[in-house]
Amino acid sequence: METSMFIHPSMAFLALALVVPFVPKALWMSKAFRGTLALLAPLIALYSIFTVEPGTYGALEYLDQALVLGRVDKLSIVFGQVFAVIAFIGAIYGMHVEDRGHYVCGSLYVAGGFGCVFAGDLLTVFLFWELMSIGSTFLIWQARTEESVGAGFRYFVYHTVGGLFLLGGLLLKYKATGSFAFNAVDPSGAHLYDWLILLGFCVNAAVVPLHAWLPDAYPRASIAGAVYMCAFTTKTAVYVLARGYAGWEVLAIAGTCMAVFGVLYACIENNARRILSYHIVSQVGYMVAGIGIGTAMTLNGAVAHAYAHILYKGLLFMGTGAILYSVGTAKLDKLGGLAYKLPWVMVLYMIAALSISGMPLFNGFISKTMTIAGAAEAHRTILALGMEIAAVGTFISVGIKLPYFAFWGGKKEYVGEVKPLPVNMYVGMAICGLLCIAQGVYPHMLYQYLPFPVEHAFEPWHLDKVINSGLLLGFSGLAFYLTREIITPHAKLNLDFDIFYRLIGTTLMRVVCWPISKVDDVWTEVYNTVGLRSLIGMGDGTSWFDKKGIDTVVDGSAYTVRNIGRAGAKVQTANLQDYLALAAVLGLGIFALVWYFG
Repeated sequence: METSMFIHPSMAFLALALVVPFVPKALWMSKAFRGTLALLAPLIALYSIFTVEPGTYGALEYLDQALVLGRVDKLSIVFGQVFAVIAFIGAIYGMHVEDRGHYVCGSLYVAGGFGCVFAGDLLTVFLFWELMSIGSTFLIWQARTEESVGAGFRYFVYHTVGGLFLLGGLLLKYKATGSFAFNAVDPSGAHLYDWLILLGFCVNAAVVPLHAWLPDAYPRASIAGAVYMCAFTTKTAVYVLARGYAGWEVLAIAGTCMAVFGVLYACIENNARRILSYHIVSQVGYMVAGIGIGTAMTLNGAVAHAYAHILYKGLLFMGTGAILYSVGTAKLDKLGGLAYKLPWVMVLYMIAALSISGMPLFNGFISKTMTIAGAAEAHRTILALGMEIAAVGTFISVGIKLPYFAFWGGKKEYVGEVKPLPVNMYVGMAICGLLCIAQGVYPHMLYQYLPFPVEHAFEPWHLDKVINSGLLLGFSGLAFYLTREIITPHAKLNLDFDIFYRLIGTTLMRVVCWPISKVDDVWTEVYNTVGLRSLIGMGDGTSWFDKKGIDTVVDGSAYTVRNIGRAGAKVQTANLQDYLALAAVLGLGIFALVWYFG
């Protein structure tokens, strides 16, 4: 049933992407105007989401199909809300950027994310899914480095493959059912098309082993663009999994594996943004596991953790982006001593680091504990234990290792050049940090929007949960101290499933190139024995023709002209008597000819 008016957030961002290229240069170079324009779209999105009533909006006909652009319910509202918040913060953080491409690509990317969240059918999801893929690819290229170009192409290939799985699944679904309806799928009655759609969603969720695009691309994206990327792609995938695949056991297991796998690789990484990228894999694992377990508490935990994760992960990327902006590198082996140069960046980063680690008073504590407690209540002890182990690795790598080697690292002060940060970067980080603390202190700020009804409300502020969190973090600090020599960052790139992708690529190239090379070898031999000799014979023939034919004619003509010239030269004696005698002879000769023939 269609209800009152709904301003679709995607429309605001699409309008921004359309307007930006046509703004006059003089006006665009004004930071105040540029920033105001960039903030309009997220402000419209915030207003729309906080005022809309649940219902169905924007039904239209396309390709003889009924598309629903606005399915508004509790689940879509909570994701739309946090998307609008991070889009607003990201716009503030990046308003110093003058490149119009950043605003166009970012707007298209965000519009795609909103479109997927409010889509009422799979065809609409697919259309916005691909828009999101295109926009994010260009955000990677906005870094304008050689590494970002290659990473962008690899990212696009991955998501093209994921999009093809999604497209294949929804087409098979339409053939079988005559509908693109996007509803919850019962795992016991799943068909091939359901699995194909799930596979397409899992690519964007960075489910191991389909995750390698994330730590490859995100560290190479532009500084401001990475803030958007850490929020939208994987969390849009979390939304569609929660919408359609809750209670799938395969997701519960895969999510727990993601949580552990991500922290293991984060602990040995050197690049700060690559560490954070692996932690996206890990933290999204909590959400995927919660969705897979499928109880109301774990589903709410997954949604709450997605909300909290977008805020603290955005702040983490803003903090490391500030370091990259100031000193030109995010590699830990080249950093250290920045606490004295960038003290506010250090403070704001630590707010995010304590949030992701699940420290009480920060928003990660109120979301992560809900998912783990829900798994334990559902008697999924092994899964709950796996997520607790992942929490230890999170604090070691993001809460201790990264800030220690970036801001201290045994150095009194960073000796390189430190470029001042624009004020807007501090403002964006401060807003995000305040939200992380506010939600941690007042959990109801977040819990009131959770979509799934539960028998009893989850209360994070119980003594046992606080003590458990404190003990976990304390032992994590001890583990870092004991392993500090092992996890000291080294200047190298660690490959995980990239090894298999590269092996597959190399094998494929060999399979394709081997027969081609054999054909080329045979052709070369034929050419050497037959073709080359024929060409040499043709060359000899043309040489003979040139010498005997062309040269004879040309040289004979030249000789004749030369002889006539010599004879003419002999006649010219410069003696008047000779000229008169010659004229008389010529005259008599002409007279004789006329008389004889006349």
